[in-house]
Amino acid sequence: MKSYAAVDLGASSGRVMVGRVGPDSLELSEVHRFPNRPVRLAEGLRWDILALYGGVLDGLRAAGRVDSVGIDSWAVDYGLLDADGALLGNPVHYRDARTEGIAEKVWASVPAGELYAATGLQYAPFNTLYQLVAARSTMQLAQARRLLLVPDLISYWLTGEQGTELTNASTTQLIDPRTRTWSYDVAGRLGVDLGLFAPLRQPGDPAGVLRPEVLEETGLTGPVPVTAVGSHDTASAVAAVPAGGERFAYICTGTWSLAGLELTAPVLTEESRAANFTNELGLDGTVRYLRNIMGLWLLQECQRAWGEPDLGTLLREAGGVPALRSVVDAGDEAFLAPGRMPERIAEACRASGQPVPVTRAEVTRCILDSLALAHRRAVEDAQRLADHPVDVVYVVGGGTRNTLLCQLTADACGLPVVAGATEAAALGNVLVQARAHGLVGDLPAMRALLTRTQPLTRYTPRGDAARWREAEARLAAR
Repeated sequence: MKSYAAVDLGASSGRVMVGRVGPDSLELSEVHRFPNRPVRLAEGLRWDILALYGGVLDGLRAAGRVDSVGIDSWAVDYGLLDADGALLGNPVHYRDARTEGIAEKVWASVPAGELYAATGLQYAPFNTLYQLVAARSTMQLAQARRLLLVPDLISYWLTGEQGTELTNASTTQLIDPRTRTWSYDVAGRLGVDLGLFAPLRQPGDPAGVLRPEVLEETGLTGPVPVTAVGSHDTASAVAAVPAGGERFAYICTGTWSLAGLELTAPVLTEESRAANFTNELGLDGTVRYLRNIMGLWLLQECQRAWGEPDLGTLLREAGGVPALRSVVDAGDEAFLAPGRMPERIAEACRASGQPVPVTRAEVTRCILDSLALAHRRAVEDAQRLADHPVDVVYVVGGGTRNTLLCQLTADACGLPVVAGATEAAALGNVLVQARAHGLVGDLPAMRALLTRTQPLTRYTPRGDAARWREAEARLAAR
């Protein structure tokens, strides 16, 4: 067996996991978890990237001897380096307001339909492309000589080597998903300098070795290689979907819900654009055809507003609230920013003429019903738009612990739900490292190992499907 450190950075916390992989075994343990607390400054919302890097070093120290390190994180955000390789300020948070109104400026040069046909990416106001256009007149961007997406920035600090991992690059809206390389036409028309990006890397490529200073800081004995993984955490999570065959949908749950299909080619139709589906790149030539849904962010923000009450208690109480009494659009940009989430959900219900949830249990039930309804829409729309029917939905990520949400998703989709691979991003991260070092085979072999070694729970649809259709019609009519 060999040991692999998976650095997995999420929007609210980071952790270092150690995976031990053998020919027929896969064990994962968390060795260090640390908070990821964005900081609001006078100039806007920023990531505390140095605190994150310190957490990574602490985690590698706790991990002990490992055969490789891989890094994944959330998408779209980046750090800028000057000519000496020094960081030019803390990376801007994707929830920062600087991209408000930027999309319209972009579309004036590259109409939305052309942009989608070229890049396949859904409209999201925080896409890297919009961030770069928003930063166009800033001194910081003028001084920059290199742009590194967050996991590539951490990798650079660990190794001194620069690269741009492909699955994460595909979230920038600057990659052509057909050629799997940069869209020079889009970049040129919008004045984006692609020379800022380091050369592209594929998952499994070598990304350097830990610098002597890092070895000293962590107590590790070199050489310790760093391996490029699916550095967008969703790419790693989808790689860890414990599926057999091709007729499946997946939902990666956490702060976001990413719901969709794994395809061999992008879907670039105007109908797909109108439905706001994205074509992001995955392992082995695959395309992650999916829709972004606000996810458990809605509940996390409510918990924060309520003083962090116990989640288990909230879910038990929500289970006793009548189903589908009130629902909101869990993909609505109105819920993107932090703050006042219970009030904003109540306002949305009031505006659509539905009963207004008052108690914490009612708000929680509204959120879970709304997420299940959004999962249903995404799975149904993806099958229709891609002409790719499915027989089962796999739920991976932190939401697998939320049994009520898993059952509601099965009920809403009218399909069996198999929930497992709770630490999907870390598992996918570890397995790509293990594959690069010859311990596992192709993507189906990786998934077969997951199926044999990870606990899975199956949820069977129940209840009346007509109630979900009625709730869907309620939202459509608002």
